[in-house]
Amino acid sequence: MRASYPFLPFCIALALAGCGGEAEEPDTVVVPIEQEEAAQPDTPDDVDAALSSNTGATPMAERVATIGLLNKRNNVTQDFEMRPGETVEEGPVILTLAACERTAPWEMPKETGAFVQVDIQNRRDTDHTRVFSGWLFKESPSLNVVEHPIYDVWVKDCAMSFPGDE
Repeated sequence: MRASYPFLPFCIALALAGCGGEAEEPDTVVVPIEQEEAAQPDTPDDVDAALSSNTGATPMAERVATIGLLNKRNNVTQDFEMRPGETVEEGPVILTLAACERTAPWEMPKETGAFVQVDIQNRRDTDHTRVFSGWLFKESPSLNVVEHPIYDVWVKDCAMSFPGDE
């Protein structure tokens, strides 16, 4: 009886790839975690300050984000057009938009995002509870998810312009 080794060609190729040649310097730069965390904004004011460096783009106060809200119990979807700093209350849900951003037309990959805070009032409570605070992305809805059994929130658009846009 002959033994079968399905991974043998892979192991041989891996071993040969490691043989010979000089070590090359990597092109990537490793950023220590402390510096990476320090660079991320913590509050909506920090977000506004970090995004104000887009010279020539629409000022943050003039941008308009379209945020979708789904009530999973009755399958009702609503769209809200909001400017940064605005708050919308729909039933037990409070949506607050801190910022919205999209990549310039000449940049890849195309991304559209909004910094959203979601507060929901449970049936037995008198106060609202924050269930989400962070960036939501249109192209990557599973990257950050509003985890709630009844409500779903997502970004549909961020209306803004850049120099050279028509």
